[in-house]
Parts: sequence; structure tokens; C-alpha cells
Amino acid sequence: MESGFRVLGAALPILLILVLMLRFRWRAARAGLAGLGTAILLAALGVGTQPGSYAALGAVTGTAGALAEAGFTTASILWIIFPALCLHHHQTHSGAVESLRHAIRGLSADPRIAAILLAWFFALFMEGAAGFGAPVALAAPLLVGAGFSPLHAVTLALVGHAAGVSFGAVGTPVLPQMSATPFSGQEIARATGLYHSLLGWVLLLILVRLTEGSPAAERPPGRIRTRSLLAAFTFFVPYFAFCWWVGPELPTLGGAAVGALLFVGTLRITRSREGTAAPGEHTEAPGGSPSLLKAGAPYLILIALVLLTRLVPPWQEYLYRLEWRWNWSGVFGGEVRPLYHPGTMLLAGLLGGAVLQRSDPAELRGAMWAAARQLVPVTAALLAMLGLSRVMVHAGLIETLALAAASTGMAWPLLAPCIGVLGTFVTGSATTSNILFTEFQQTTATSLGLPVLPLIGAQGFGAAVGNIICPHNIIAGGATVGLAGTEGEVLRRTLGPCALYAALGGVVAWFLTR
Repeated sequence: MESGFRVLGAALPILLILVLMLRFRWRAARAGLAGLGTAILLAALGVGTQPGSYAALGAVTGTAGALAEAGFTTASILWIIFPALCLHHHQTHSGAVESLRHAIRGLSADPRIAAILLAWFFALFMEGAAGFGAPVALAAPLLVGAGFSPLHAVTLALVGHAAGVSFGAVGTPVLPQMSATPFSGQEIARATGLYHSLLGWVLLLILVRLTEGSPAAERPPGRIRTRSLLAAFTFFVPYFAFCWWVGPELPTLGGAAVGALLFVGTLRITRSREGTAAPGEHTEAPGGSPSLLKAGAPYLILIALVLLTRLVPPWQEYLYRLEWRWNWSGVFGGEVRPLYHPGTMLLAGLLGGAVLQRSDPAELRGAMWAAARQLVPVTAALLAMLGLSRVMVHAGLIETLALAAASTGMAWPLLAPCIGVLGTFVTGSATTSNILFTEFQQTTATSLGLPVLPLIGAQGFGAAVGNIICPHNIIAGGATVGLAGTEGEVLRRTLGPCALYAALGGVVAWFLTR
């Protein structure tokens, strides 16, 4: 069992960030730098650390390598944020956002339906197709266009996409779990998908509740609750079917596509039977705005490219060939496939959409310049948070916290999802969380005499839940709607839903391991 002093030392950087952002309302960049400095000091003094490469290389080399990884990852994330920002500015200035808002109002005048369509189905689809921060960065501006405040928009997008993260980017988070365990992808998909399929409806009800403060809160609650449950049902039935019969590649992508078609179809049938129309509904786009097809062109191109590159093996193999990789001391490193990267797809969608919309090149340049100006504070925040992440991982601080949690004995299943949450909160990636802790979950289950597969599923579930409070997701989403500097308020709003959903996952894990 880890000593209390060692565990407190390992937890200190995370606790410091939470206090500074939640209590003192520090910006993410400032709080991240404080946490990073604390983690570097702890690593240099050996407080809360584990024996490993960081100590062997020395504090200076270890810190330099960790910061190099942080810089590399920051650049990769910025390649998503920049074209997403460009797309948002261009769509707003061209009138495309107004056309899309008009189309959503044609389905329902209730803004909460817009939240379900955008923060749930659209964000889940983009998570299943692209992942890596793209869903929040894309959905948040559309939610602002639908009438939500930037704060509401980012919060809704974070909560709405979480259930799909376990199988995001066409099942990428499951790959390290397959490598670390004797289980097949289909077995892991079934185990992980069961948690979300049982509990995911809670997330959707929370999402609708979080719309309070918007015009949606003024509408009667009865019907929206029914439609919320319908949206959950239409997503999770195909979602679990893909988990059970196909594997980890398609649950999120397929569930969102099938669910959205069923949900929108139901809305249209209901509206037709009632013979009602949303206030201000028209058959054509508002004057001066592009048609719906042209307004949605960038997103349609993006979806087509993602499906082509993710689901057509020849294209996938071709784009995978170009890889930029670096390594230092055999310990630190990174890799990126620029042609396969979501940011490249976003840029292609932006440029293709601009051509189809016949946009003025000066307008496009203006959108890019506006996006570039917003990247400065975002870059600082990402560097600080990701630097903290890499120092904590290489110094063994995360391992110390995980070992301490495992000392709870037979009550471990209740906490197992929290390890996944912790991994994603610190590293910013469900895939990395699974790399860090899947083998740990397996070893802990074996030593306690518990069934392994439910706890592997709990790890994948928790890693997805951690995306709700992941600082780099908050920073990326906030950047696309001009919310930089108020990340603490977003974290304050998402911390409760994250804790509730993770706790419910722990209860399910406890019953599954009895």
C-alpha cells in the first residue's frame, strides 16, 4: 500500500489545478503553469514518484523530454483547433450558421431539441469518425449559432459526446486494450459498451438539464423528457448492437448515424401529425443566406472524407504511409500522420465548402486571420496542461495514485472507472488512459480474484467519462467560441455530471464483478 505522504505528493499538482481553477477562477494557462512547476519540483525531489526512466535520466533531461512531448502534442491539437476556428468564422460571416439554425428550427422551435441534435448526435458522430478533440471544437460553434451562450455550448458539447469516446476515432481507444489483454476487440467492445448502454440515458437527461438559463428552460418539461429518452434509445440500441455483433470500430459512428436518422424521422412524423410549425419556420433559407445544402457543405465534405479515410481500407492504408515520428533517448517521442489527421480533414472541408459557397477569398483570409489571433492564449494553456501531463506520467505520479486506489481491496470495482477518468483528465486522451491503466486494471482484478473483463470495460468506460472534464477539451472547445480564460467555469459545470456518471459506472462494475 502506498504511504499517505507519497500519495498526497502525487496528487498535489492535480489538486492545485482544481483549487486554482474552481475556487480562485484562474485561467487554464496560469493554473496549468502552477501545476506544471509543482510536478517538476516533486519529480526532482522524488516526492510521490515511482522508480523509472525519469529518475534514471535526471530531472533536467526528464523535464526537457516531457516538455518536448507536450509541445509536439500541442501542435497536433492546434491543427484541429485552427481549421475548426476558421470554419466557425467563415460560416458565421457567410450566413451559413443562420441557414443551419433555421433548418433546426424547422424540426422544432425548442432549443433543447437543437442541443440534442448538435451536442448529442452530431458530436457523437464526429467522435466516432474523428475524435481527438474535433467533436467539441466543431459542435460548440454550431450550438452558439443555435442560440446558446458560449458557456452553455462548450458544456453541452463536452457532456454530449462523452458516451461515444470509448469507441472514438473508429475504435482507436480499444487498440491498446487488445494489446495488453488476451481479449478480442469484440469482447472488450461488449464489456465497455454495456456500461454506456445501461447508463447513457443519464447523460442525455443531464445535457437537457444543462440547457437551463437558455430559452429552452422556459418551455414545459414533459415532452422534452420523452424526446430525450427517445434520442437515447435511438442511439444506444444500434450502438450496443454494433458492440455485440461487429466490434469496436462502429458503435459510436454507426449508433450516431442510425440514431440521428430515426430521431429526425420521428420528429418529422410527429410534426406532420400535429400539423404544427415552429415560429418563424419558412421553406427557404433566410434572405442573404446560402441554401441549406451549401451551408452544410463543409460538414458534408468533412463527413465524407472521414468515412472514406476510416472505412475504406485502401485509402486508409495510403494515408497511413506518411508518418512524422520522433524519438529521444528511447523514452520520449511522438508520431502523427498528417494526411490522416482530423485537422487535415477539417481544412479540406473548409476549403471545399468555401468553393461550393462561392466565397470571396478575402472573406476566407479574414476568417483565417481571426482564427490565428485566437490561438495565442490557447497555445499557452495547452502547453502548460500537456506539460503537466507528460511530467506526471514519466515521473510515475499517476502510477502512485493508481496503486493507492487499488489498495481498497474488494471495493475496487466501485473506483475502477475513476482510474480511467484520472488517466484522461491528466493525459487528455482516452487512448492514452487505456495505455496507462489497462494492464494495471487486469493485474488488480487478478490479484483480488475478480473477473477481469468487467474491469477492463470499466477502464474503457472511465476513460471516456474523463473527457467531460479534460482540460485540453475544455480549452479547445472554448477557443472556438471565444471563451478562452473562463475554463474554470466550464470545469465547474461539468465536474458534477462527470462524477455522477463515473460513480454510476462504479456501481455497475460492482454488480458485474459479484
